Amino acid sequence: MTTHILPVTPDSLAWAKELIAEGEVVAFHTETVYGLGADAANDDAVRKVFALKGRPADNPLIAHVHPDYDISRLVETPAWTACLREKFLPGPLTMVYPSKGRVSAFVSCGLPTLSIRVPSSPVAQAFLRAVDCPIAAPSANRSKHVSPVTAQHVYDDFAGEIPLILDGGACSGGIESTVLDCTGNVPLILRAGLVTREMVAQEVGACEYYTLHDGEKPRSPGMAYRHYAPSCRTAFFAADDVQGAVRCYLAEAGRGGAPVLLCEHAAAAALPECRSLDLGSTPEEMASNLYAHLRTGERTASLLIGIEPKGRGGVMAGVRNRLLRAFGQNAGSDHET
Repeated sequence: MTTHILPVTPDSLAWAKELIAEGEVVAFHTETVYGLGADAANDDAVRKVFALKGRPADNPLIAHVHPDYDISRLVETPAWTACLREKFLPGPLTMVYPSKGRVSAFVSCGLPTLSIRVPSSPVAQAFLRAVDCPIAAPSANRSKHVSPVTAQHVYDDFAGEIPLILDGGACSGGIESTVLDCTGNVPLILRAGLVTREMVAQEVGACEYYTLHDGEKPRSPGMAYRHYAPSCRTAFFAADDVQGAVRCYLAEAGRGGAPVLLCEHAAAAALPECRSLDLGSTPEEMASNLYAHLRTGERTASLLIGIEPKGRGGVMAGVRNRLLRAFGQNAGSDHET
């Protein structure tokens, strides 16, 4: 199979619609990361997504729809969620509702809920309007690998295995959507992202983080397993152990290796003697740069050395979650403020 990277045009959208109707998989740009999409009502197509990614069978997918799609066809929507949809959608927020069972049971891995996302990316919206059906889509990367924020990243993982990548350029958000459980009276963040706990609480009065318990089935993508991992060797140091990171860097260089630091701007600026991938100064910059830098690091470093950012709370909760998981660290405390 030849994999085509195409911009959004009437012809590419018509082909994408045909491919989805035939049970094929199409990768597409969103404002967060690229998605690997299939008809959410087609069992075989959804299973193909799991197989392509090598995704665990108990890790649910998200159903993507365009802004005018009537989600009441798919889920029950508690009245208190209306203000969140009005405020944050289209955008990087996935909302989990009680499901009406109108899509493949494989999408939610047998759970009685369904995750719904309305992306703001013009490419995603054009694709979703063209197919006019819910599209089940995880990030378009191999399971546990770094998420893709360019069409080339998708191609690197799936060349010859999917027919079409709809190219929208680089993704601006950089980390996956916030996933919010809306099945109770208080919203629970299952996966942190650009829509923060504070932002949600300001609209509805309260919002908490949910912690996955040992042995519990994940309710959402990103809750279990190591994710976002670069393929090169890695090391990780806490924010207060920059000197430890430098010693590790010098030891690797002394062995003839090619070490690279991955760190926020303040640390990179303080270590001009070290080759660094600068995540930026603000939480939004770090979110936008994280996956692109992880992909660059795995191509150019013999050892990628992560230094934990100092920031906590807000968007940094999502950044730290991805960074800690990418380096195989315990992400259980990444919501501290």
